Amino acid sequence: MNRRTFIKSSSLATAAVASGFHTPLFAQNNKLRIGLIGSGWYGMVIAKAALEVGGVEVIAVADVDSTHLTNSLNELASLQGSRPRGFSDYRELLEISGLEAVLIGSVTHWHALQFIASCRKGLPVYCEKPLAYDIEEGKAMVEAAREAGNIVQIGFQRRQNKAFIRAKELIVEGKIGKVHQIEAQIHYNPTIADTTLQDPPASLDWDAWCGPAPLLPYSPSKGHMSWRFEKAYGNGHLVDWGIHNIDITRTIMGYDMPTTIEAQGGIYTLQGKTNTPDTLTATMLFDKVPLIWHHRLWGTGEIDPQYNNGIFFHGDKGTLYAADNRLVLKTTGRDSQPEIMEIPSPRMQEEHVAEFIHAVRTGNRELISCTIDDAFRSTATVQLSMIAYETGNRVQWDGERQTINGNETAAALLARPYREGYQRP
Repeated sequence: MNRRTFIKSSSLATAAVASGFHTPLFAQNNKLRIGLIGSGWYGMVIAKAALEVGGVEVIAVADVDSTHLTNSLNELASLQGSRPRGFSDYRELLEISGLEAVLIGSVTHWHALQFIASCRKGLPVYCEKPLAYDIEEGKAMVEAAREAGNIVQIGFQRRQNKAFIRAKELIVEGKIGKVHQIEAQIHYNPTIADTTLQDPPASLDWDAWCGPAPLLPYSPSKGHMSWRFEKAYGNGHLVDWGIHNIDITRTIMGYDMPTTIEAQGGIYTLQGKTNTPDTLTATMLFDKVPLIWHHRLWGTGEIDPQYNNGIFFHGDKGTLYAADNRLVLKTTGRDSQPEIMEIPSPRMQEEHVAEFIHAVRTGNRELISCTIDDAFRSTATVQLSMIAYETGNRVQWDGERQTINGNETAAALLARPYREGYQRP
């Protein structure tokens, strides 16, 4: 089975059964020994979530920033009572004995190489979103997981969100009728870090941090926390944050991949601070239903700010607005009043990591809510939107061949060349 056929036609669970892969059933009194790759802000979020589950020990940490590494080792030692081993190179972490699972919380452009190396070790992997930097990397990651048959969870934690789960129930129940249009958005005013070119912090191995991506001159606006708005590393707001709303929309509606994508926008207020659009409208056509993405990283957002971050499902019998902690349902009719449902999900991140830990400990991959092939589809959808924006052309996605049809310029952006010294998977 080739890579394209697998992505289209199979699930990770099916592939795992076919491969004969078996995850050991861990005794309740044995701790699952985990390695953490990337121990900055979000790496530690998922590591601490794993520890909260119980029955887990982080035995090794890898990070190219010595300050991040030292701080994480100290904090983990305090939390679990044992100090993990520390490494500057993730490949050394993967060689230690006794390792039973890996958490990947590194920057997006490193995901593919670290994930595939972990799969080749036969290790279960929890990997943060987006799945990959480009679409061909994502395909290679799906194939690596198929070959390994390992348990994989990708960090789209809103699949644990009770408001979105209820939104799906309401749509299935027909509360808003047939959905004909969807709008998703996240408007906000970001703080962009200092763009002045300067030496990186002494603790940071900038060359290693850039890895297979372009080695750009350092500025704080490209480094820790701020890399998401740099095209070479994070590829902007839709790919970094908007992807959550795109993924949960696909989950609620049961969508596969869009067939055509168009995008317009530009950099209107953040000139000189970012090279990804501060204003974007992207239309992703799923069968006959357009999913329209908007973001404005300036101004007031919506007149009513409660609608700045969420999704509108427009049906012929009503509209449902879904956000992290609330739903607003308004049916058709002159006298109809909005029904507001407050549905908090304060621990969706912890529950998403817990799902992975329980799946590994029991060997039950059916517990996983975000398999890698499904994460590929959500990630590829936003990547295609950015390709449409970059080229200024409508993109036609061929789901059968897993490529862009009739547009050589756009198709060339499915894979970015790796920097010298690194080999694409």
